[in-house]
Amino acid sequence: MTQTIQATALRTQVASIIMAAGSKPEEAKTVADNLVLANLSGHDSHGVGMVPRYVDAVLEGGLKPNASIKVTLDGGSLLSLDGKRGYGQVVGEQAMALGMARAKELGSCILALANAHHLGRIGHFAEMATSHGLVSLHFVNVQSRPVVAPWGGADGRYGTNPCCIGVPLKGREPFVLDFATSRVAQGKMRVAHNEGREVEPGYLIDETGHPTTDPGVVVVPQANGLFGALMAFGEHKGYGLAVACELLGGALTGTGTWHQPADSRRSVINGMLTVLIDPQKLGTRASFEKEAVAFVDWLKQSPPAPGSDGVLIAGEPERAARIGREKEGIAIDETTWGEIVAAGAKVGVDLSLPT
Repeated sequence: MTQTIQATALRTQVASIIMAAGSKPEEAKTVADNLVLANLSGHDSHGVGMVPRYVDAVLEGGLKPNASIKVTLDGGSLLSLDGKRGYGQVVGEQAMALGMARAKELGSCILALANAHHLGRIGHFAEMATSHGLVSLHFVNVQSRPVVAPWGGADGRYGTNPCCIGVPLKGREPFVLDFATSRVAQGKMRVAHNEGREVEPGYLIDETGHPTTDPGVVVVPQANGLFGALMAFGEHKGYGLAVACELLGGALTGTGTWHQPADSRRSVINGMLTVLIDPQKLGTRASFEKEAVAFVDWLKQSPPAPGSDGVLIAGEPERAARIGREKEGIAIDETTWGEIVAAGAKVGVDLSLPT
């Protein structure tokens, strides 16, 4: 039975598990707030359903509670940082704070963050940047069981490798484009599997390389012990962008790339290359603000297509979801909630089933 939980209560419950797994209260709050915000934003794939995997990763030693970033190179507008396998929600915010301050001072910053544990929803970092009037670009790789098939291939060879772009819009909410380079996020397949749903055709191939609508093929091993794979979005174009994210977020940051057989470890290691630009320092702020808003307005004036509610700008669906879910609560399917309760039990937290 699906549970509907208010965001405030869910933050408290998740923080109690993260703290019991070894995090200090401030870190546990940051992680819990970030995960619940993902749920509120409509991205359950990056929300509290990740808690069981985080607990397992801590117990295995792949996720290090209370770790902070280490500056490995400070070249002014060029920063190289080591996340030391700390919670990505924490070391990611630390990295962004350094990078944003440097961009405000110097006009731009190229930030290479290596070895962060799962960074979560990358759009959160773009929202941090745009709230300070900065443009941001993010290229991320994923060191975990490879779940995406290369274009023309029949098995998983790399991760969902997200790409994100944030652009502030004067007097408006920002443009925040945040997407996995797979047709759909791996976490969305976990949610669909837990809910007992099939997914749309074109998302998945099974362990033999044939199309399937069963999300379980990328969540649990099949009869032969193998997994299926997600497909890249946009055929060869999305595949090419995924490779770019692996090369930039993985190889260039020092995190490394995936080129080994799959294993069963629960940790998810991300590398992220971030570019931050201050339009004020660039000297184009006035024209940038005018032209960006004019273009968005031009798009919005397009008449709705048949069956459509009209033109949306990246970031709008998330903001609408937050309003609705903050009021109505966050729905969590029975399987996912059971996994969260079990994760709590592993570290001594007894969560009573919410009503």
